[in-house]
Amino acid sequence: MNRALPDVRLRVPTDEDAFAWHRIFADPEVMEFHGGRAAELSVYEELTARQRRHDAEHGFCLWTMVGPEDEVLGFTGAQPWPHGWGPAGEIEIGWRLGRAHWGKGYVTAAARTTLERVRAAGVRDVVAMVNARNERSIAVTKRLGMELAERFTTPVTGQEGHRYRLTLA
Repeated sequence: MNRALPDVRLRVPTDEDAFAWHRIFADPEVMEFHGGRAAELSVYEELTARQRRHDAEHGFCLWTMVGPEDEVLGFTGAQPWPHGWGPAGEIEIGWRLGRAHWGKGYVTAAARTTLERVRAAGVRDVVAMVNARNERSIAVTKRLGMELAERFTTPVTGQEGHRYRLTLA
């Protein structure tokens, strides 16, 4: 049985969102598949500034997810794959959500909006790079209709990862 997805808004990250992301991502559970701990605040300040530029230039970025009571939930969005390994030149969709909001459908709702926005910006295909143990994110890729395209070992952590793909056009 499918349940209704919650209301979630996506906005271009503000300067203040760097502080919210830093606070939300200080939770080790949230960061389990992203290095285990939050980065320094300055990293999120630079990241939010870069996302504002990317949205202005390309029409998409990692947007801040805002819940029904105007609380910052995390982020979702898309950007070019940023590493020297993996799907170079491809657009990756991704998300990160505060622990208090897990299991409520926010990521799926926000990721669907992300797909609509990147399609409108002319993106034809997206990938999602997911740690093979991250069952929650794998479930989201399936709800989005993404298909497993590759299994790989990450060069940084040596862990198994999955690359999911979805054709938008």
